[in-house]
Amino acid sequence: MSVEVEVNESDLAEMVEQVWESYLDPEGVSPLIPTYDEHQPSEVHSSVSITGSWTGYIVYASSTDAARRAAAAFLAMEMDEVSQEDISDVLGELANIVGGNVKAMLPPGALLSLPQVTLAPESTARFPNTERIGGVYGVWEGEPVSISMWQSRADNNQEEGA
Repeated sequence: MSVEVEVNESDLAEMVEQVWESYLDPEGVSPLIPTYDEHQPSEVHSSVSITGSWTGYIVYASSTDAARRAAAAFLAMEMDEVSQEDISDVLGELANIVGGNVKAMLPPGALLSLPQVTLAPESTARFPNTERIGGVYGVWEGEPVSISMWQSRADNNQEEGA
């Protein structure tokens, strides 16, 4: 049975800000501007699952242009040098970094999966029996980016019945 998640939106926002400052905007010239729009479009996404003491997913979603920009920043390359493989690797690593930070805040027993990357809209992602419990939604240089947490509904039902 999963415990109630101990990571809230404020914690997630702090984690995302640290990732942004460390990997995507170390010079502080291009921050992620909050939009608070959980329905903003995405063209690519990556996710990691957490199982054990909490069960759910961390999902990174963005436009293709934002993903290319992230890969260029992360890998210290020019945007026109970035390949699809670079985009996939970086999206997976971003989900992994944030997922690892979330996992570190959970009680012992949580396990983090390898990242899954889909260079297709988030609407193609299937996280059965889950509900979004929080997220950071914004634009980066005019392009949509979001990092969201999804919790297993089965875990919620078990907690309510306990």
